[in-house]
Amino acid sequence: MARLLGVEIPNEKRIEASLPYVYGIGPTTAKRILEQAGVEPDIRTGELSDEQISKIAHVITESETLNCEGGKLLIEGDLRRELQGHMKRIASINCYRGIRHRKGLPVRGQRTSTNSRTRKGKRRTVGVVRAS
Repeated sequence: MARLLGVEIPNEKRIEASLPYVYGIGPTTAKRILEQAGVEPDIRTGELSDEQISKIAHVITESETLNCEGGKLLIEGDLRRELQGHMKRIASINCYRGIRHRKGLPVRGQRTSTNSRTRKGKRRTVGVVRAS
């Protein structure tokens, strides 16, 4: 497996499909990266030369035109840290979303009386256990 920015990406897939293995890079961003690096998107990751891999890494780390907001593209640890900071902020100001996150309940308005098992976890029923 090839390593790109500390992440192992599969050799047998096309580079366009392998780049989204890096956290923070999706299909659209992968296309933009390959376009700026001048790499054909149909090449398999295992067939890339070291020069092409370094071009891709350089475009990801240096280019500021990849991000829609115009800022630098955040990937992996930096992006995870930023998202964690957002979560801590909304929890600390006691807004509705922060409270729901803290309690482990759905945040975006879903019903909780019957569904939301993903957020709430396995059902815990309260009942009498009778000895038989």
